[in-house]
Amino acid sequence: MTVVFIVANAVVFVYELTLGPMAGELFIGAFVLVPEKLFAPGPASSGAIPVAATLVTSMFLHGGFLHIAGNMLYLWIFGNNVEDAMGRMRFTLFYVLCGIFAAYAHAFANRFSPVPMIGASGAVSGVLGAYLLLYPRARVVTLVMFGFYIRTVEVPAMFILGFWFVLQFLNALLAGGSGGGIAWLAHVAGFVAGMLLIGFFKRKDVPFGRGRRSHYS
Repeated sequence: MTVVFIVANAVVFVYELTLGPMAGELFIGAFVLVPEKLFAPGPASSGAIPVAATLVTSMFLHGGFLHIAGNMLYLWIFGNNVEDAMGRMRFTLFYVLCGIFAAYAHAFANRFSPVPMIGASGAVSGVLGAYLLLYPRARVVTLVMFGFYIRTVEVPAMFILGFWFVLQFLNALLAGGSGGGIAWLAHVAGFVAGMLLIGFFKRKDVPFGRGRRSHYS
């Protein structure tokens, strides 16, 4: 399912690129999450679909190549190990629930905002939160660059992901939940959701704190 999610996101993104500016805007506008619409009184519809459904559909939309590349890279690196700990069906539900929780948290904090939210980062953040608890001692191969000098070092996942979470949390505080086009609070909420839900979704024979080798670049 990790591969399926990556392919699904890629297919939707390529489809976006095939549309003209106007058609592309209409397509994204039909499935994007807009906080003020989610909490607005009256008919709960965004036009094409019920507005509540945009909590899910917005996960498969991206605003640019770097946006989707970053999200899918993290999902590719960490998703397969988390999926192994759950199985396909549980991982699918877990991924979607983390994405919904992240999107809703961002929308609630910005419930009067007309600024749309798109991207899989909330769901991917949930995967990272689960990975931290499952494999905190996993040696993650990290690419480090010092000017023209490049080398790889192995760093425990708890440091890589812990630093990532602190960075997202601080940015969320400084930006008030969102800023610079990045929904920092969604990252934080997704990560926390992953940590809270992993105990319910992992197989009983899978312990916490295992060490499994992964790769990060």
